[in-house]
Amino acid sequence: MQLEEQIRDDFRQQFPFLEGNITIARPRRISIKVAYANFREVLEFAMTREDLDHLCTITGVDSGENLCFIYHLSRENGLVLNLETCLPKEKPVLETVIPYFPDAEIYERELIDLFGAQVHGLPSGNRYPLTDDWPRGEYPLRKDWRPKQEEPGKEEFKNA
Repeated sequence: MQLEEQIRDDFRQQFPFLEGNITIARPRRISIKVAYANFREVLEFAMTREDLDHLCTITGVDSGENLCFIYHLSRENGLVLNLETCLPKEKPVLETVIPYFPDAEIYERELIDLFGAQVHGLPSGNRYPLTDDWPRGEYPLRKDWRPKQEEPGKEEFKNA
């Protein structure tokens, strides 16, 4: 049995509700979709039982009605697990994963600035990656976001 299949079977055995939500994309690439209510326990299992103890990044995706967050976890041998959870766009509230991954702070700040997620437990700090004067409530990676129109009378930048 391949390593990816063994890991998939470990998750299925521990969490029967994941049946049909685990995909082996190719060697060393596994994806799991999990409801946010079960996210923490699946994350902890991945870290403690499957040695997926490195957070590579967190990706945000606007799927229309929901905002989805993909936590890319890896092992020392290069195996990557993409752990995806989705929340309603109207109330995308996450708990920070900083207690597990101290380097998650910058990724979580991106989710706040670019998607409008709320991350409970995130220490106060500077905005990232948007500037401090970026308008509040404007989330440029949401599908429904449109830039504000230039004020009349101001010249727009044009390519020469």
